[in-house]
Amino acid sequence: MAVKEDAELEELIRQAGGGEPTEDEDDGGGLDLTTLLTVARKSLPWIVLLVALGLTAAWLFLRYTPPLYKSSSTLKIDEKTEAGVLGLGGLGGAVEQKQSLTKLSGEVELIKSDIIYSRLNDSLALDVNYYVQGTVLETEIYGASPFEVNYEAAVDAAFDQKIALRFLSPTTFELTLPEALGGAEQQHTFGQPFTAAGFRLTIRRTKDFNSAALDGQYSFLINSPSALSNYFNTNLLVDIVNLDANTISISFTDHNPAKARDIVDAVDAVYLEEKLTRKREQSARALRYINEQLGSNNQSLSQAEENMEAFVKRTGSYDVKGEVGQLTGLLQTLEEERAKLQEQSEMMSDVGQLLDREQLTTRADGDVMQSIPALADVKDGQLVQRITELSDAQLDLKRALLSYQPGATVAMQIKEQSIADLKKIVRQLLRKNQQLLKAQEDKLLGKRAELESKLRSLPDKYTEQARLERPLELYEKYNLMMLDKRIEFGISMAGATADFQILSPASPAVPISPVKVMIYAIGLAAGILLGLGLIAVRYLLHNTVTNIRELERNTHAPVLGVIPTYDKEKMAVSKLVVDRNPKSALSEAIRSIRTNLEFIASSKKKRLISVTSTISGEGKTFVAVNLAGIIAASDQRVVVLDLDMRKPKVNLAFDAENVKGISTILIEKHTWQECVQHTSIPALDFISAGPTPPNPSELILSDLFDPLIAELQQHYDVIIIDTPPVGLVTDGILIMRKADVPIYVVRANYSKKSFLKNINKLIRTNGFTKLTTILNDAKTTGGYGYGYGYGYGYGQGYYDEDNTPKDGMLGRLRKRIS
Repeated sequence: MAVKEDAELEELIRQAGGGEPTEDEDDGGGLDLTTLLTVARKSLPWIVLLVALGLTAAWLFLRYTPPLYKSSSTLKIDEKTEAGVLGLGGLGGAVEQKQSLTKLSGEVELIKSDIIYSRLNDSLALDVNYYVQGTVLETEIYGASPFEVNYEAAVDAAFDQKIALRFLSPTTFELTLPEALGGAEQQHTFGQPFTAAGFRLTIRRTKDFNSAALDGQYSFLINSPSALSNYFNTNLLVDIVNLDANTISISFTDHNPAKARDIVDAVDAVYLEEKLTRKREQSARALRYINEQLGSNNQSLSQAEENMEAFVKRTGSYDVKGEVGQLTGLLQTLEEERAKLQEQSEMMSDVGQLLDREQLTTRADGDVMQSIPALADVKDGQLVQRITELSDAQLDLKRALLSYQPGATVAMQIKEQSIADLKKIVRQLLRKNQQLLKAQEDKLLGKRAELESKLRSLPDKYTEQARLERPLELYEKYNLMMLDKRIEFGISMAGATADFQILSPASPAVPISPVKVMIYAIGLAAGILLGLGLIAVRYLLHNTVTNIRELERNTHAPVLGVIPTYDKEKMAVSKLVVDRNPKSALSEAIRSIRTNLEFIASSKKKRLISVTSTISGEGKTFVAVNLAGIIAASDQRVVVLDLDMRKPKVNLAFDAENVKGISTILIEKHTWQECVQHTSIPALDFISAGPTPPNPSELILSDLFDPLIAELQQHYDVIIIDTPPVGLVTDGILIMRKADVPIYVVRANYSKKSFLKNINKLIRTNGFTKLTTILNDAKTTGGYGYGYGYGYGYGQGYYDEDNTPKDGMLGRLRKRIS
C-alpha cells in the first residue's frame, strides 16, 4: 500500500510540474485588447509626461536655435548674342557666331562668380563680422556695432579667428586673442593703430556706441577671401524660374534678416553694374569691329568698282543683261516675219495648184477673195488683179458653156484664148512673187544668224559682269550697314542700359527655419511615439493577470466570480471581514460567488469545497474564510479545514491558536471534536492545520483522511478546505480530487499569466471538469462597479463603505486613470 501511494505521489508531482506544452496550453495567444487598454490607462500619465517633455524639448530647441531668414528677388534677363546685336545673323557665312538668345546658365554662373563676390564685399564691407554675447547664444551684430575695425593684413595674418573685445572706458578697450594665438590680453585706445594677430588694426567707435555698450561682451572676426566666397556660395541661391520668360530668382539666407535683404539688394545692384560694364565693353568691341570692317570693306569696294569700270571699257556694254533681252526680241521679230513669208509662199503654191485645176473659186458670185482670204496680205496688187480677172473670165466661160459647145463660135474661142493668156500671166506673176519671197526669207535667215552669233557671245560677258557685280553689291550693302551700326552703337554707348529688369526687388527676410509648427509637431509626435513605445514595452512585459477577460481568455475553467480589492483596512494576514461589513461590495461579491456555487453544487446536498492557488500570497485563505462566512450567514453549517500544513493561515484569520488541528487528527492524537474551534458567526467553525508535520502529503493520503471528511459531512452542510498551493506542492491536487467544487484563486496584478497554463493542465491531466476560478483583489472602476461581466456592479453609496476621498485631486485623478 505504501509503495502504491509513493508511486501515485511521484506521478502527481511529475504531472503537476513537467511535460511538454500542448495546443491547449497555447490558448489565449494574440493581442489582448483589454490588457492593452488597461496598460494604456496606467501609462496615460507617463504619456502626458512624455508629450510634455517632447513639447518642452521643441520649445527649448526653438528658444536656443537662431532662426534662419531668407530674402529673394526676381529678375528678367533679355540677353542677346553678339551676332544678333550687330544684325549679322542673317548674312550667311560672314559672321558665324550662332549663340543662343538666352544664356541664363551663364548669367547664373556670373552672379555666383568671384567678380560679383568681390564687388559685393566692397559695397557692403562684409569682410569683418561683429558679435555680441547673449545669455546663451552669441549673436552677430550687423549694421549696429558700437565699434568698427580697419585692418591691414600681413603675411601671417590670423584670418577667420574670433578676437574678443571688452570696453574698459569710452576711450579704451581690452582685446583678447584666441587660444590658438596664445590668448593674450591687450589694452588699446580707440583710433590708435596697433598690431595684433598678424594685422595692423585700427578700432574706432561708431554712432551706435553708448553707455550700455560698456557692459557688453563683444568679438569680431576678419574673414579670409576664401571664407567669404564659401559663405556666399553656401547661402546664395540662384535658380532659373522660367526658361521661356528668361526669369531667374536670387535668394540669400542668413541668421540676420537685415543682412540677408541687404545682400540680395547688393547682388541686384552689383549685377546691374556688371551688366552695364559688360554692355559698354561689348559696345566698344562692336564699334572697334565695325571700324575695322569698314576699313577693310572700303578697300574691297574700291577694287570691285575698278574691276567693273575696266569691264565696261573693254566690252563697251554696261548692261549685258539688257542686250540679251534686246537680241532675243529681234530674233523673235525675225522669226515672225519669216513665218509670214513662208505662209505667203505656201499660199501662192496653193493658188498655182488651184489655177491648174481651174478651181480658183467655187462660189457662185465668183468672189475669189472670199475663197482665198490670204490674197488680202499679198503686197503685189497686179497679181491680185490678174487672179481676180482670171476668176471672173472662168466664171463667164462656165456660163457660156451652158449654151454653147467649146470652140463652137468665135466668141467662145476668144474667151478661151483670153483665159489661157490670163493663166500664163498669173503663172509668171506667181513665179516672180515666190522668187521675191525666197530672197526676203534668205535675208531674214542671214540676220538671224548674225543675231544668234552675238547672243552666243553674251553669256561669257554676263557671267563676268555678274561675278564683278556680286562683290560690288555686297561690299556696298555691308558698307552702308556698318555705317548705320556705327551710328547706332555710338548712341548706345552714350546711354547704355542693362538687358534685364528687376521684376520684384528684395523681399523682407522671412524666417524659413526652424519651422515652429514642424518642430512642435515633431516634439508632439516624438512624445506620442515614445508613449506608444512605453505602452508596447509595458504590454509586452506585462506578465500578470489584471482582469477577468484575461482569466477567461487563457483558461478553460469557468469564472465563479470576482472579489474586489479590500482597502478599508491594512491586514498583515487574511482575516474574516464579511461579518463586519455585510453590505460592502466585497461581501456582495462573495455572495454572488455563493449564488454561482448553487449552479455547480446544490446547497441541499452536502458539499466539499477546496480552495487552492498556484503560489502563496494569491489570497486563497482570504477567499476560503470569507466565502465560509457568507455561506454560514445563509443558515448553513460550515467548517473550514486548514490543510496547508506547511504554512497554516486559517487560525490567523480567526485570531486563534494552532496548537492542535488536522495534523494531530490524522496521527490520531486528537479527535476532530477536540480540534474544532468556533467563530463569531454561530454556523461557522474551523479546524486549524495543527503543528507542521514532516510529511504533509503522506498524512493527506493516509486512510484516516477520508473517514474524517465523511464524519464532518454528517455534522456540517459545507466543508471548505484551504489547500496548499498546487504550483509548489502536490498536496492540493490530492484534495481537489476529493472535492465537489474545486476553486482556483487567481490574484489580479499578482498572479503570473503563466500560472493560468497550470489550471488548463490540471483540467486536462486530472479531469477536473468542475474546476472553477475566482479573480481576487480586482481593482474597482471608481466606485461604479468592478470586474467584468457577471452583472454584479454596485453603485456608489449603496453599501456601508466609506466613500469619502482620502486623497486630493491628484490622487483621485491617479486612481481614475489607473
